Amino acid sequence: MKIAFATNDLVHINGHFGSAKYMAIYEIDKEGYQLVENMEFQGNLAQDGNENKVEPKINALLDCTIVYVLAIGAGPAARLINKCVTPVKSKDEEEEIKQLLDKLVETLNGNPPPWLRKALKPKTSNFEDLDEEIEEEVTV
Repeated sequence: MKIAFATNDLVHINGHFGSAKYMAIYEIDKEGYQLVENMEFQGNLAQDGNENKVEPKINALLDCTIVYVLAIGAGPAARLINKCVTPVKSKDEEEEIKQLLDKLVETLNGNPPPWLRKALKPKTSNFEDLDEEIEEEVTV
């Protein structure tokens, strides 16, 4: 699966979704991880409430399963979720990308928490997810 990290220095998860200069994209599985691409974004990235600047980032991340950010607004978060990309906030701006990747590989080889298991499911439309949830509730 592909995971993106909002970063301003390519080392830490220190970028707000809309204003991050880079999105570091990694491929990760139970064996390990590798860098796929460092996407660089330019232009006016200021945190000014202008949600038009996030659309190119959302479109660039459509093949990612998870995007880690320092912070994200409600609108961009909802749009990512609607595209089956799970936004996750980092603990703080000192959290390092590679340390988190190491933890994720370890977690994938153990018992992933429910949010990660859900993120790992094949991407489907929201209506299909809703049907599965309804079926689970009915069969319980």
